[in-house]
Amino acid sequence: METKEGNGGFEEYFDWRGQKADPKKHGGMRAAGLACVVEVLENMVFLSNATNFVAYFTETMHYTISEAANMVTNFIGTSFLLTIFGGYIGDSFFTRFRTFVVFCVIELLGIILLTVQAHDTRLQPALQEKPSSSQAAVLFSGLYAIATGVGGIKATLPAHGADQSDHSKQRSISSFFNWFFFSLCIGGLLSSTIMIWIEENRGWNSSFKISAVVLGVALCIFIAGFPIYRFKRPGGSPITRIFKVFVSASRNRKVSSGPELIDDGVGERSHKKFRFLDKALFDDTISGVQVKETRTFLGLLPIFASTIMMNCCLAQLQTFSVEQGSIMDRKLNNFQIPTQSLTVFPLIVMLASIPLFEHAAGSFKNKNHSIFDPLKRIGLGLALASASMAVAAVVEFKRREAAENGNTLSVFWLGWQYLLLGVSDMLTLEGMLEFFYSEAPDSMKSICTALSWCSTSMGYFLSSLLVSTINSITGRLGREWLGGHNLNHNRLDLFYTILCILNFLNMLNYIYWAKKY
Repeated sequence: METKEGNGGFEEYFDWRGQKADPKKHGGMRAAGLACVVEVLENMVFLSNATNFVAYFTETMHYTISEAANMVTNFIGTSFLLTIFGGYIGDSFFTRFRTFVVFCVIELLGIILLTVQAHDTRLQPALQEKPSSSQAAVLFSGLYAIATGVGGIKATLPAHGADQSDHSKQRSISSFFNWFFFSLCIGGLLSSTIMIWIEENRGWNSSFKISAVVLGVALCIFIAGFPIYRFKRPGGSPITRIFKVFVSASRNRKVSSGPELIDDGVGERSHKKFRFLDKALFDDTISGVQVKETRTFLGLLPIFASTIMMNCCLAQLQTFSVEQGSIMDRKLNNFQIPTQSLTVFPLIVMLASIPLFEHAAGSFKNKNHSIFDPLKRIGLGLALASASMAVAAVVEFKRREAAENGNTLSVFWLGWQYLLLGVSDMLTLEGMLEFFYSEAPDSMKSICTALSWCSTSMGYFLSSLLVSTINSITGRLGREWLGGHNLNHNRLDLFYTILCILNFLNMLNYIYWAKKY
């Protein structure tokens, strides 16, 4: 199968020997399936650690709740932000296979470093003391080595798996992303059950050791598929090409007319937008394909920006929701339910719905059923995010009211916000992965796929910014809404209300750009 490259020529997929890939031997369902298996293990490791870092930072490293919450959101935000860097490497210099291997090794080294810290009490602060400079250095070195590794893996693994699909059939690509997200959910389910139980009952030392072993196994499985994969040769830096188009268009901006850009199938939806970039064609070193590549990428950015607020809501499940659950009634008969395991409910719903969705989509494969359009799935996800924050605000108000009367609300009340946000995440992330990969220029598949994860990153950073801003403003007015160690003295319900309003306004903004696309 041939695909167009950003340089205007055609580049074939090649096999591990560097020869033209044989469709009967390379790629296909078997090769794409390995990417899904690896995603189960990789996501289990990432989520099990990310979900419990708040407890680790507060109980073992002695940070405050707000400090720990911001540390977690910054870690997750950095992890997903670095997907742009990982995608850039995978598109420009290395194959996606090689990029995955390099970044997986980096993540593994970070986990090993945290394992050493969890095992050696000399690398942990004394009781009721903050970490020393050296102890904090070990913590953050391991933490951000993991973040760097995750960035490269998340950018290249879905794009590498989709490369194995039949690109002559959009249904094949859509099906891969459905099952890739199914694998992501299985990893989340394992992290919310087995890994959470290990962390709470066996300690961080055992959890980090198991994470290192599981990630090592994932790396071995991925490498084992080397003979059956097909690869794309990196096409050079797309960022450089986009920059050159902008510079050339700016240099020739005063020219009244110029060469007409003829549509050749690249960036079909966006070839009539950003017409000012046509002036770049006065430069003999700029091709029409490069201009269309730039237009297509620019056309994706408003959709990307409109999903950030939803991920700001999602960040609360790893931070304040965990703290809420820790002071609620978590008993089920004689069993103490870990708060982080509440994600099991939405995960089960998602795992059941994805095969049903796949079956329905397959049944209507010859019909134009727009309900399966990625943009509509994203929009529905944003609507559910607003609903989840409204529910979260009501539940937190009732929890505080019960606490003031000496009662403890059941942790199962948090299940509603976990369920709504979980389904919202499924619709939004799965829709973004398919949309950005399918619409991306051939030379920018990894970078554009990484926009899905980068949206998550921006959402987590926005969450940290909102927490700090709201604390600063409310602190001047009397008392911080989200400060201190006791949620019963905070106003988390009002914070959730603000998120609900902001996400609703953002949804209206998304509808505008989605209709315009």
